Amino acid sequence: MNELLRVSRDLLPEIVELRRMLHRHPERGVHLPLTRKIVLDALEGLPLEIDLHETTSGIAAVLRGERPGPVIVLRGDMDALPVHEETGLPFASEHPGFMHACGHDLHTAMLVGAARILSSMKNDLAGSVILMFQPGEEGFFGARSMIEEGVLDTVGERPGGAFAMHVTTLFASGAIRHRPGPQMAASDEVHITVTGKGGHASAPHLSFDPVPVAAEIVLAVETSLTRRINVFQPGVITFATIAAGTTHNVIPETARLVGTVRSLSDDTRAELHAILRRVAGNVAAAHGLEADVDIQLGYPVTVNDPSYTAFVDGVARRTLGTTLVSPLANPSMGGEDWSYVLREVPGMMSYLGACPPGETPGRVPGNHSNRVVFDEEAMVNGMAMHAAVAMAHGRGEFSAD
Repeated sequence: MNELLRVSRDLLPEIVELRRMLHRHPERGVHLPLTRKIVLDALEGLPLEIDLHETTSGIAAVLRGERPGPVIVLRGDMDALPVHEETGLPFASEHPGFMHACGHDLHTAMLVGAARILSSMKNDLAGSVILMFQPGEEGFFGARSMIEEGVLDTVGERPGGAFAMHVTTLFASGAIRHRPGPQMAASDEVHITVTGKGGHASAPHLSFDPVPVAAEIVLAVETSLTRRINVFQPGVITFATIAAGTTHNVIPETARLVGTVRSLSDDTRAELHAILRRVAGNVAAAHGLEADVDIQLGYPVTVNDPSYTAFVDGVARRTLGTTLVSPLANPSMGGEDWSYVLREVPGMMSYLGACPPGETPGRVPGNHSNRVVFDEEAMVNGMAMHAAVAMAHGRGEFSAD
């Protein structure tokens, strides 16, 4: 396995160059024409079967090993965020208002690196590898779209495993962290419109003021959360936007609340939705008003298959050494559309530490910050892990039994 690290390190300069090219040219959503071209150019000449998706800019690149074996999916997401970069990096975004602030440029570059490593080892590779270059992770359901277009059926045989990594500045560069079971939360969006009767602010008794009712709904929801949700099954409801009125002396007709709903199980998710509808509707009714609750479903819970997580953990320890691999203490309440793949295929996601050298993990700007900086050296371990997991999976080291 040390050979994989050596090859990864040898590849690093050109993979850093690729990452920086992607970083300069971020694109958002499911249609990423320039990003797709950059990736295809980087894959040119490799013994891959390229399937270009039509509903998105997704790429499914298949590497078939010379030996029979199972199929695995490796993913790199490609899309950026609507963030204006302020890192001061010499390769900063050239597209104002857009930035690779979540490390997807590293993910894509690492997967290209893994494609090159695995292609060079094709004679020793058993089974097939689906390299899933995915757009639209940041709220655009890109993984679900690629599944619907058949990414998991690309080689005519259902994959027996799936692996992805996500960089973070929360951990030291090159460190691997993961946990069995829920690792990231379901993420939904809630919009509540409280409708009353507007009027003059000096005579609230002649109106039905939606503003205090909206405020009461916020407090009542948070209280209900502590009474109705099991503390060992975390749930979060945060109202991040409150909008009402146009001036100081007019009671508005409506007040609007917008928030996020996070949960780590389907049961908790359903209960949170019930709380929102029940509390908002009844609080409004108690004051003679109405509340319309619109819950927009986001990504489901990202659940790491316990057996596959144990398999990857073993591969990581052999590949990187035991000091860099540790259990993840707590799940994240962030959302991730890799969850759709994990509902179809046994697999998992690992966090890859990428805190810049000399900095304290968790004390520097993190994912989604317009100032986040990732250590590119972490890509050495990332490429090696992709390749090592694929090789071990092909050898049959993972068994779902």
